[in-house]
Amino acid sequence: MDWINSVFLSHSSLQAVIVLSIICAVGLALGKVKIFGVSLGVTFVFFMGIVAGHIGITVDQNMLVYAENFGLVLFIFTLGMQVGPGFFSSFRKGGITLNLLGLFVALLGTLLAILVSVFTGLDLGDMIGVLCGAVTNTPALGAAQQAMKQLGHPSSSLALGCAVTYPLGVVGVIFALALMRKLVYGNKKPECSVEDADETYIAEFKVRNPAIFGKTLLEVSRACGREFVVSRLWRGNAAYSPTSNTILEPDDHLLVVTSEKDAESLALLFGEFVRDVDWNKKDIDWNSIDSQLVSTRILITKTEWNGKKLGSLKLRKNYGVNTTRIYRSGVLLLARPGLRLQMGDRLTVVGEAHAVEQVEKLLGNVVQNLNEPNLIGVFIGMSIGLILGAIPIAIPGMSVPVKLGLAGGPVIVGILIGTFGPLFHMVTYVTRSANLMLRSLGLSLYLACLGLDAGAHFFDVVVRPEGALWVLIGFLFTIIPVFIGGFIGLKFMKLDFATLSGTLAGCMANPMALNYSNESLGNDVSSASYATVYPFSMFARLIIVQIVILIFMS
Repeated sequence: MDWINSVFLSHSSLQAVIVLSIICAVGLALGKVKIFGVSLGVTFVFFMGIVAGHIGITVDQNMLVYAENFGLVLFIFTLGMQVGPGFFSSFRKGGITLNLLGLFVALLGTLLAILVSVFTGLDLGDMIGVLCGAVTNTPALGAAQQAMKQLGHPSSSLALGCAVTYPLGVVGVIFALALMRKLVYGNKKPECSVEDADETYIAEFKVRNPAIFGKTLLEVSRACGREFVVSRLWRGNAAYSPTSNTILEPDDHLLVVTSEKDAESLALLFGEFVRDVDWNKKDIDWNSIDSQLVSTRILITKTEWNGKKLGSLKLRKNYGVNTTRIYRSGVLLLARPGLRLQMGDRLTVVGEAHAVEQVEKLLGNVVQNLNEPNLIGVFIGMSIGLILGAIPIAIPGMSVPVKLGLAGGPVIVGILIGTFGPLFHMVTYVTRSANLMLRSLGLSLYLACLGLDAGAHFFDVVVRPEGALWVLIGFLFTIIPVFIGGFIGLKFMKLDFATLSGTLAGCMANPMALNYSNESLGNDVSSASYATVYPFSMFARLIIVQIVILIFMS
């Protein structure tokens, strides 16, 4: 039986891999079980780790730290890459508001910690540790420990407070979101206003405005200052794929791709908004509309077009086709000439069949070329993110520099590479399934290590009076800010539940809550708002805890 001891109990790299794999497998299996209609999903891996640690299972500490850090970095970086292409556009559409909500939640939790210390006499350092665990923010714990050491105060209680409150900090956000959903929506699935949200809107117009009779589409476009693409023009019984030099005539019918907010303005420009057909339905057979033109989605699979501007392809001039929309990372974008293309983009092209076939050969349209994930960009990006996270950032008036850490650096670099990588002709495309696989693997590893490390002394501390009090206070630090922030988001900011869930999970630095939101809602919408608020909220908490310690404990 010595081999059993060497495989499961004796510290080695083999033993570490086996133990962590079993914890992940059992946790993921039990996470699918629903309790009162709620399943914890990957979060159950964390609890399996606690159980394993409690019964005495351990792994080499260096292996544990490595696997925990690698899992966190892998999850955070691939999350940044996934949401990167739509990150800055989502920020413009409401990111400032979401970050203000995240900052409010962070400040509210810190204020609660200060008030509890003042009115109960509990040590503020202990409360900061409890707060770091309640908001599952280990980088903030590290920053607080550095500030305490700088002032010459002991910092061991910080880590202990964080350890005992971390588990309920994990489930507290999930509990708050589940309860909030139940109270607001009952048994109904929350509506998601941004699920599969199109950046484009298709409208039909009839040319009735005498001011544009005899003018070319290019002249009209320059005069109105609105962005639009005319995919089809019907004149009598004939259908055309118009060019910028097409001259408009009275009673021309135009099928226009634009944004919904510009549709009414274009109706005034062209003369009449034709509403006989809803062109934005999902089930429209575009190739049955007329016999002269075909509509096809063409996949960019040739690396030479990665990072090139759409206008530089000159598809309309050289092939007589119109590119109306571009499908990227779950979002439909208007085909602007200045838009930089990326590997994996799907271009909706309208034109004659033989011309569309030529464009397919030009762009590639070979799915097999994208099946192999580009891991070079992943490893380079993680390396740059870790280097960025290790750079000390000096804040005026503060004696202790702050760092973005293992989580902050990689998520920022992931977003930047996902957004601007093609600008430097870097192939950053990773299939949705491959990205999800990497994210799930990273998160499972992180949770297994976190639970295993906390499990050894978790129950011993919790059953002590001060430990039980810390757990209760930490749970309040978790749910009170989340509930208040959720109420403000739903009632006054009119956020949909998916966006609100991602925002609250992001400002609480809780990837498990994000995973719960995505699984329970059946989509990945919450990831965008999570990535929008996570970097700023994480950085804000790093600074806030240090400021509190330096002001109130110096």
